[in-house]
Amino acid sequence: MMKKLIERIIPRPERPGMVGDGFRVFNFIPGANIVQRRISPFLMLDFNAAYDFGPSDHIRGVDVHPHKGFETVTIAYKGSVAHHDSAGNSGIINPGDVQWMTAGGGILHKEYHEENFSKKGGDFEMVQLWVNLPKKDKSVSAHYQGLTKEDITNVALPENAGEVNVIAGNFNGVSGVAKTYTPVNLFDIKLNGGGEVRFSLPANFNTAILVVNGSAEINEDKVSEHSFVLFKNEGTEISIKASEKAVLLVMSGEPIDEPIASYGPFVMNTQQEILEAINDFQNGKFGVLE
Repeated sequence: MMKKLIERIIPRPERPGMVGDGFRVFNFIPGANIVQRRISPFLMLDFNAAYDFGPSDHIRGVDVHPHKGFETVTIAYKGSVAHHDSAGNSGIINPGDVQWMTAGGGILHKEYHEENFSKKGGDFEMVQLWVNLPKKDKSVSAHYQGLTKEDITNVALPENAGEVNVIAGNFNGVSGVAKTYTPVNLFDIKLNGGGEVRFSLPANFNTAILVVNGSAEINEDKVSEHSFVLFKNEGTEISIKASEKAVLLVMSGEPIDEPIASYGPFVMNTQQEILEAINDFQNGKFGVLE
């Protein structure tokens, strides 16, 4: 088997951006000159590296906003996020949990620091990933997969190397719990110092790794903390070795070979469909959320 070749190692951007007043993020997709078609089906990756906002009675977050035509995947490492939507759903995402929201035909949504966490303060560390939907599924009814830490398939690595939380797809024959509309692999890997893991992914899948914490050798290339590794569509084998404790997020998916038209929180296939999405939103078809 041939190892998957690395195309680029992208360091963390110099400056974070703010999403609302509660998410201090480094954007890798579609930033860092990674166009959305190159990393399809992934549309966006925002990384809130560990940051202590401090205790506050003010609830930080993002106020009401729409989504249509794709999915948002929120992975909580530290801190807690609460959310509400126009379909009446609500919940809290705690460390180790994953919220997989299918916006589909349209929804209003808001997310913010959970009240008790906000009052107490502490490190806040999250990843939000946007995953595209194929044209045939862009109008499905909005719904959630709320995956708690206990729900997610956990694989203990041999020789106390660490563990892999298989959120979606297939890791060395072990399946994840998230249901996806196109083939997607999403692995949360935690390695101990000296720990090593090997796995394979299809050569044609667009594949990347975010180093959330620590540093590692990935296919023998040294990769520092908060770096983003983009692989070529060649080879299948990936090996990761950590000289210190490390946390890595592996994302790999079959490309969706369709046009992408995006405007803010709407992702469709044509500009006409974007205009229709804006019109639907303005006419209240996404429901009401205060």
